[in-house]
Amino acid sequence: MYEPNDSSIRQPITGIRSCQVLMACDELSPTLEFLTRTLGLRIDAIFPADNPSTAMLSGHGLSLRLGVGLSNGVKELRLLCDDPYQLSSGARELVAPNGVSIRLEAADPPVRQPETRQALALSHLDEDTHWNVGRAGLRYRDLLPERHGGAFIASHIRILDGGPVPDYTHFHKVRFQTIFCRKGWVRVVYEGQGEPFEMHAGDCVLQPPTIRHRVLASSAGAEVVELSSPAEHITVVDHEMVLPTPASHPARDFDGQRFVRHVAKSAKWGPWRIAGFEASDTQIGHATQGVAGVRVVRPVGEASCRAQAHNTELCFFFVLSGSLDVVVEGDRYTLAPDASITIPGNTRYAFERYSEDLQLLEITLPEKFLIGD
Repeated sequence: MYEPNDSSIRQPITGIRSCQVLMACDELSPTLEFLTRTLGLRIDAIFPADNPSTAMLSGHGLSLRLGVGLSNGVKELRLLCDDPYQLSSGARELVAPNGVSIRLEAADPPVRQPETRQALALSHLDEDTHWNVGRAGLRYRDLLPERHGGAFIASHIRILDGGPVPDYTHFHKVRFQTIFCRKGWVRVVYEGQGEPFEMHAGDCVLQPPTIRHRVLASSAGAEVVELSSPAEHITVVDHEMVLPTPASHPARDFDGQRFVRHVAKSAKWGPWRIAGFEASDTQIGHATQGVAGVRVVRPVGEASCRAQAHNTELCFFFVLSGSLDVVVEGDRYTLAPDASITIPGNTRYAFERYSEDLQLLEITLPEKFLIGD
């Protein structure tokens, strides 16, 4: 035995051919026949010859040791199938002769989009703000705790240390996902989008569904705002693809969406829906065929404080600079930098007492929507 601080824990083990799991049984033959005929595993070894009590099998990425009299072992196997409902009974579960449950699961599960349940959500950044440690050691601040019933997740993300980021090539099964660089810079690479590039403060990307990508490096203290739908989505590691890919396909369609890289320095500004404000459109609305819109908003001239409402599925604001009051159904909320507010559809609100240096990140689903007084 070794103690938890034993150096052998950190010593790489070489020459490994496979990793085997144990499965117990009272009689070898019935379970062995089930595993080979029904599940398609192959026998690699069996012993002793005169009265077999142990068999080693493999297949479908599994290495298994089946043994009579084992005191423990797996109680359930999950088979990743093209059709998890292929059994004539319509069930997704079998029971092996030794009592082990065999459950059929979809090898490529579809995106499950929960029904949107909107609610007013407000988030302020202060010294008591909680940051979760997420994937690749990134710090996550939850901007939408109720997540609109699981339909959306909005996160303020920090990378504490500069330099290489311990990421890997992966993709997400999502309906929509955008990344906005809040501070510093982040070096990223995307499938079919040429060489790695840096996102600087104010830059934004649309990550269409299933596009392979990787975060390579960042400045110390870099921050991004990420918004995705649905809230719980699958991140899949791609062990085969090497980024950057040799061919560039900037206009490639990914499940009805195209990759977008918006660079703040080349942004074009135009009128926004509220008089006295202008917006820089990232063109994400066009690339998603109207699924979502992402804009940066700032005051210009005399603004209208008249209350309005909208019929959006999501209307999210994040304060990039300056401050403002948002009056929602008569209640006043003062927002400073790094605060966010998500306003439900058909809710009256107005912007008041905003500073001249105000800039807001706005994300809406859909891109275009009806506005009423």
